[in-house]
Amino acid sequence: KLPYVANIFPHKGYIWNYGALPQIWEDPHQKDKSTDCCGDNKPIDVCEIGSKVLSRRDVVHVKIPGILALIDQGETDWKLIAINVNDPEASKFHDIEDVKKYKPGYLEATLNWFRFYKIPEGKLENQFAFNGEFKNKAFALKVIKSTHECCKALLMEKCDGGAINWTKVPVCDSPFHCSQEEARSLGESVSLSLNKGSNEEDQVLHFLGK
Repeated sequence: KLPYVANIFPHKGYIWNYGALPQIWEDPHQKDKSTDCCGDNKPIDVCEIGSKVLSRRDVVHVKIPGILALIDQGETDWKLIAINVNDPEASKFHDIEDVKKYKPGYLEATLNWFRFYKIPEGKLENQFAFNGEFKNKAFALKVIKSTHECCKALLMEKCDGGAINWTKVPVCDSPFHCSQEEARSLGESVSLSLNKGSNEEDQVLHFLGK
């Protein structure tokens, strides 16, 4: 099933580049001490607020000024605020207060976007920990470190990863390790499957890349 994102007035689609942080896992069996809710079984989402519209599959180095704690259907769903280090304004952003100063209204818009974006699906408003307060860089880095440790435990089969396939190349001592050749073969099979999709699917996937 293809995912769609509704337009949340006055915005059209996403209001930042939307991606995820690698080597991170929000453990659905572990209650977060800050939010009192378990993780959502995914990496941490990243809202990149730079001036360039990125393409699908772009990998960029970012600075992390802060973080938002979304509670999505009872699960902790962290949202990192980030900016591409190569953005012309990146040198201005060191902490969450800089986002408030140099991009006034952006954090408020982000909060409202996440609050309402599932309502068109017939779901309720999302809730937030800390009354919707964006936490600073130091707090964000603690969350990143904690969820990275969860990811490492997962890749060593020290916790239950459920039905998700965690096969990967980089972690050589992991039970989920595979060779470059195996990874390439898997990638080619996925690409072949995607190429058989309809023009409509291609257009939607291209749009989601924005």
